[in-house]
Amino acid sequence: MSLILVAYFLLYGLMHLYAYLKARRAYRFGTKTVTFLAIFILVMVFAPLIVRLSEKAGYENFARITAYAGYTWMAVLFLFFSVSLCIDCCRLCIYTVKHVFKKNLLSDVHAYKYFFIARFICSLSVVAYGYYEAEQIKTERLLIKTDKIPKATEKLKIVQISDIHLGLIVQKGKLEKIVNEIRKINPDILVATGDLVDGQINHLNEFIEPLKSIKPPYGKFAVTGNHEFYAGIEASLDFMTKAGFTVLRGKSEIAGGIVKIVGVDDDARKPYKYVEIPENILLSGFQKNLLTVLLKHKPLVDQAAIGLFDLQLSGHTHKGQIFPFNFITKLFFPLHSGYYKLSDASGLYVNRGLGTWGPPVRFLAPPEITVVEIIYASK
Repeated sequence: MSLILVAYFLLYGLMHLYAYLKARRAYRFGTKTVTFLAIFILVMVFAPLIVRLSEKAGYENFARITAYAGYTWMAVLFLFFSVSLCIDCCRLCIYTVKHVFKKNLLSDVHAYKYFFIARFICSLSVVAYGYYEAEQIKTERLLIKTDKIPKATEKLKIVQISDIHLGLIVQKGKLEKIVNEIRKINPDILVATGDLVDGQINHLNEFIEPLKSIKPPYGKFAVTGNHEFYAGIEASLDFMTKAGFTVLRGKSEIAGGIVKIVGVDDDARKPYKYVEIPENILLSGFQKNLLTVLLKHKPLVDQAAIGLFDLQLSGHTHKGQIFPFNFITKLFFPLHSGYYKLSDASGLYVNRGLGTWGPPVRFLAPPEITVVEIIYASK
């Protein structure tokens, strides 16, 4: 975790320096402006730390305001940097024309201002739209045909939710909207594949009842994500249990006598108290004539376990959450979003998540509820 923090402060600081240099080249700053910008940059860089310390100390309203301001600025800065790469390509073309054809398309002084304004307006526009997209829940459907369920079962519906990140940013209103969407689907089984909570869970009692009100006939099951460990594993487990979930930590349950639901902890468990069972050992002891669904937060596949489960349900990636950040997340998680066939016997589905981590915006990665529809089909 310490290395991640060092990398964060280094990269985020360099991005602020880059933006400042672009702004200074476009405008002539006086001493007062430079001082203000230096203080602003310092506060924004340390905003996530300020948020966590404030929330831990009980200053929840201050923490929420700081979170919205700091994380929104994080999105603006990232998009500013991304747009800059595109605009710099345009500038390269302009300078090529200038030196090759001896024709100046834009004066140097005005060009810097035009390009800076274009970057900033584009970034703000995307963030504004991103607030809207973050509220537009999409229902994605996956059809599974199998002879591993009783022939008399016309259709079995498993609803997957993931990465809600309940806390300062994602509040009760958003959760109730999610719960209403789930009720419309009327699932037989509900599964949550991690990061139900965010970094601090001091005041999450208000979220229990909406989740508890969902009562699928064959049960609700959940596994831990990395944020359950960051927030405090014991408190996270208590919250999930009170919300009506059966938390599977290297364990399995047979839902409705039809489907085997197997769950494993997220690998963020390693510094904490946990019981680890290799997936191939955990899965190999089961009857192969029952449909097996593996719940695992990160979309990482244990090669030794392929063929021992029918479907792995995962989340974590958010599909990058804000384009073009998906190019970075895909480097770490190549199985990034949607369905992947792993073998003739096994498949993986990666949910985009419902909430937001950090910036309260999404761009080209709308929140998702996954409906896995299972129907009987003979071989």
